[in-house]
Amino acid sequence: MSAITLDNITKTYNKGKVLAVDKATFDVAEGETFGLIGPDGAGKTSIFRVLTTLLLPDGGSATVAGFDVVKDYEKIRNCIGYMPGRFSLYQDLTVEENLNFFATIFNTTVKENYKLIEEIYVQIEPFKTRRAGKLSGGMKQKLALCCALIHKPRVLFLDEPTTGVDAVSRVEFWDMLKRLKHQGISILVSTPYMDEAALCDRIALIEGGKLLSIASPADTIKKYPGKLFAVKAANMHQLLKDLRSYEGTHSCFTFGDAMHVSFKQDANTDVSKLTGYLTAKGHKELEIAEIPAGIEDYFIRITEKEIAEK
Repeated sequence: MSAITLDNITKTYNKGKVLAVDKATFDVAEGETFGLIGPDGAGKTSIFRVLTTLLLPDGGSATVAGFDVVKDYEKIRNCIGYMPGRFSLYQDLTVEENLNFFATIFNTTVKENYKLIEEIYVQIEPFKTRRAGKLSGGMKQKLALCCALIHKPRVLFLDEPTTGVDAVSRVEFWDMLKRLKHQGISILVSTPYMDEAALCDRIALIEGGKLLSIASPADTIKKYPGKLFAVKAANMHQLLKDLRSYEGTHSCFTFGDAMHVSFKQDANTDVSKLTGYLTAKGHKELEIAEIPAGIEDYFIRITEKEIAEK
């Protein structure tokens, strides 16, 4: 049995005028870490709210731990953990008080399930008498995860859990998720960060409420069509303009300190020809190298295709 299933889930707002989720269909296996990857406004949070029974779908069906999200909402709420994107714990309560409160809601105690959160809680235990609102971003994140886990959920929902958190805390958080997976907890996580997408077992790329691809991170990258080049020059601003004006260019975007450039299928991707073109434009310190595509490169490619086909 799958931990989560969605079958043509649709969600609209403003009396049907705004389509937030467009017939989303996917499943999450038991013990799997599944990522919803996309920018703000892509529909990730709407899917989370439907699956956690906070919103009713306008079409389709979905189950969590075998329970229907409409008919069995009470059963679902007892067997899931949910960590929303925005810190939502009681800021005037201490770390210890928040944890005890959430344990009480689910008719359990911190002591009963302490082993499940021990590796996380020991990092914030020195601050257990501090009010939650006075914690750092990374500590708030750890407390929220403890509260989501304290009743030993079968499925864990994490909606952009590392947004606004420092890089070190992000790494620590994903290390914690790896350990939770070994305990058999199924995890659905959303993130706009492509480096985090690579840490999931499978990912679904979503844009405009529509799922564009579902595969493992490695298989997602393999889908990238054609060759990809990284190009650098002394004047990067002008380089972007000239690369986009090149007759053979399919797309060109800034990635860190380089431009990632793909070419039309019938174009000559000979580096010497591109070098000659850019040299004639006056560019100095040119560096051109073929590189493997990443998840973000593929996401941009299929998003462009989706827009072109509309």
